[in-house]
Amino acid sequence: MEKEITQEKSAPQAIDQKSRDGVLLEVNDLHVWFELRRFGFGHAGYVRAVDGVNFDLKDGQTIAIVGESGCGKTSLMRTILRLNHPTKGEVIFDGKVINNLKPSELKDYRSLLGYVQQDPYGALPPFMTVRNILEEPLRVNGIKDKTELFNRVKKSLEEVKMSPAEEFMPKFPHQLSGGQQQRVVIARAMIMNPRMLIADEPVSMLDASVRVEILKLLRNLQESHNLGVIYITHDLSTVRYFSEKIFVMYAGQLIERGNVSQVLNNTKHPYTFALLEATSDPDAKNALVQKEIPPGEPPSLVKPPAGCRFHPRCPHMIEGLCNVEEPPDYEPEPGHFVACWLLK
Repeated sequence: MEKEITQEKSAPQAIDQKSRDGVLLEVNDLHVWFELRRFGFGHAGYVRAVDGVNFDLKDGQTIAIVGESGCGKTSLMRTILRLNHPTKGEVIFDGKVINNLKPSELKDYRSLLGYVQQDPYGALPPFMTVRNILEEPLRVNGIKDKTELFNRVKKSLEEVKMSPAEEFMPKFPHQLSGGQQQRVVIARAMIMNPRMLIADEPVSMLDASVRVEILKLLRNLQESHNLGVIYITHDLSTVRYFSEKIFVMYAGQLIERGNVSQVLNNTKHPYTFALLEATSDPDAKNALVQKEIPPGEPPSLVKPPAGCRFHPRCPHMIEGLCNVEEPPDYEPEPGHFVACWLLK
């Protein structure tokens, strides 16, 4: 497998969009493996950060990719942005395979994407004003007219509820609150009028009082611009109010996926149960309730365990099956897929 996967290359090709039922993004059998080197010399294996992921995103749809730290969410996101190169499989955007885009094509592709980072202060250059930060992507994409630059920056700030815009333009990031910084990050992500937005833990660094406002803002932008949105998070408590579909990721693979109501109200995979148990509960009556959270840590992605990758931590592991053979996708209800032998 390792030899095969290192030789896999996909040439850019056109896909018939008419047959795709409004699909904006398609990820097909995606693998992202990072080679390890021993003291800088010699091959020492691979980190299988993403290992056979499949999903679709339609125009105007929001999906959530959920999982604990180290499950491969960020590597998947970086590959869709083409910051990582796919080792195997395809990423198709608007009918075109983006695996091997030329630099000029890659620039055009990225102008159609918006990216909201997790840490707003770290994402904003401290030596640039808000106006310069928002003008930069416009200038990079060939917009030079000063009036147009000013008008687009003003419009973008007003869209993220930073009014009057003229008061925020000359400020530096350290002069803004955390919520205001994240609004600037969102404004920068939206300023090129993208078709898809990737939000990587966009509220995890913010105060609880600000999180709802930012999520509402993202939802309003998604609806007004008909954006496809990929929402990456480890917190299932926010997913219910922001996404149409949930994809649960563990050790580089999607193990449960479906509509929000299906995954949260009819949970099937033991790992998804564990994530729900770990979700904070606002009801003080439940504060002392003992929760059944599986022990241990996620497996090494250099040498993942045989069979189901969750089996070393699973309280329902079936000896001779879960630890031997990788489970297929079962469909307990239409559109709800679960990779677990318990559904056999």
